[in-house]
Amino acid sequence: MQPYAQRWIFSAIVYFCVAVGLGVYMGASHDHSLHTVHAHLNLLGWVTQALIGLIYNFFPLAGASRVATVQFWIHNITLPVMMVALGVLVKGNPAVEPVMGITSVIMLGAVILFAVNVIGRRA
Repeated sequence: MQPYAQRWIFSAIVYFCVAVGLGVYMGASHDHSLHTVHAHLNLLGWVTQALIGLIYNFFPLAGASRVATVQFWIHNITLPVMMVALGVLVKGNPAVEPVMGITSVIMLGAVILFAVNVIGRRA
């Protein structure tokens, strides 16, 4: 597997561990109020990043590009901020809604970068 694909896979594994840990905490505490954070960690952290890593491995021109590196860092800086804000929001603090909005738009930008990168460099 290509090194640029491995970093996505390794990052996905970290998010998977965090998401499972949060799931265990929620089960043990019987407090499932953070289920949306748990779901987003699994989908944007574990599943999405694992798939991106596999896709970039199959599309090496896209995976080795500077766009892929920028996308990786945007995704992995934005996601933790978004998850903390989401956790604070679901615990009853609406003051973080602007942070959720901003990080959601930034994450959408990272997803669009991925799509454009893979579609544009599929050779």
